[in-house]
Amino acid sequence: MKLFYGWVVVAAGGLLGCVAIGSVFSLAVFLQPMADATGWSRTGVSSAMTIVFLVMGVAAFGWGALTDRFGPLPVVLSGAILLGLGIALASRASSLLEFQLIYGLLVGGAIGAVFIPTMTTVTGWFEKHRSLAVSLVSAGMGVAPMTVSPFASWLITNYDWRTAQLVIAILAWVVLVPTAFLVRRAPQVIDERERIAAPPGMTMGAADPGLTAGQALRSPQFWVLSLTYFCCCATHSGPIFHTVSYAVACGLPIMAAVTIYSVEGLAGLGGRILFGLAGDRFGAKRVLVIGLFAQALGAGAYFFVRQLSEFYAVAAVFGLIYGGIMPLYAVIAREYFPMRIMGTVLGASTIFSSLGMALGPAVGGWIFDTTGGYGWLYIASAGMGLGAMLIALLFPPFPSQQRAVTQPA
Repeated sequence: MKLFYGWVVVAAGGLLGCVAIGSVFSLAVFLQPMADATGWSRTGVSSAMTIVFLVMGVAAFGWGALTDRFGPLPVVLSGAILLGLGIALASRASSLLEFQLIYGLLVGGAIGAVFIPTMTTVTGWFEKHRSLAVSLVSAGMGVAPMTVSPFASWLITNYDWRTAQLVIAILAWVVLVPTAFLVRRAPQVIDERERIAAPPGMTMGAADPGLTAGQALRSPQFWVLSLTYFCCCATHSGPIFHTVSYAVACGLPIMAAVTIYSVEGLAGLGGRILFGLAGDRFGAKRVLVIGLFAQALGAGAYFFVRQLSEFYAVAAVFGLIYGGIMPLYAVIAREYFPMRIMGTVLGASTIFSSLGMALGPAVGGWIFDTTGGYGWLYIASAGMGLGAMLIALLFPPFPSQQRAVTQPA
């Protein structure tokens, strides 16, 4: 039985996501050691991650458009090379500003070239199991806290932070560059005007095939998608980035604190599979709305925890939820928009999600430096999560659903 190549793309995308996202978020493990070694404030170091997310959003829009035109391979390969270069150069930074600019600009630009093209490409390979396939790609990010983060923690306990980051940069090159060559565009982009016969599993999208990129970016569904994405990411970015530091502030040793991050990541891996299956079964929009409400409750629950067992319990639930809902945005976008502009649409929506992700690290660092704790961070995150759920309720019906209603009997 011949293997459907779409699943190879899924596996490659999962590995790319694991190493790329894990390498970037390893900064959370380095936060306290870097502040102690250099005298830089937590707000200052955290702001480098804020710049990453801001740059990632803008870059993803450009990378997405390039993916639509030239395919994913040259884009993903460029991102793999740029990611290792950015982390390697940042490890040599002699000042906080230099670190912020190198890490923020180069690493942020690189992440935009890895994540969006792989997610976009996978949506073009699948129809029947699209939610599951996209979720499995996203599962690579869920594996990152169980692999890259513990490795970064081991490095920082045995070497200085500069050496540790340089090793992670080399690891990124070794894994990402060869894997990039496995990411190929689906052999045919199918729309309703052409009705081309497709291999098993290929896309027969429901979106209007004549929709242009300009029309898509002005549409109500794009704006509901993007604003929901923004609030969703603003909900979990602070808890994700500052959980390790929060646990240490509660008196837990650094190695124990990192295991909380790993529990969150493991739960997120299961959540991606669970929510992917649920999205295929019950509909991505319905599952997303329920998940956003649960995510808000999970973020707020961190306010009440102090002990390791309590951290584990909340991390398991919170990771399951936010890990599960994130891939659903690409699935929803594919229902509204044709494949030939998916890179542009997802890239543009990533600008909004990146703005949301940028809030958490900087705001959380500022809250800690100002109040001496993280309590208000989790309260604000819960409120933002409820806002995301309310916006998601405004999603219009999918084009396929509208056609089903208006189809004559």
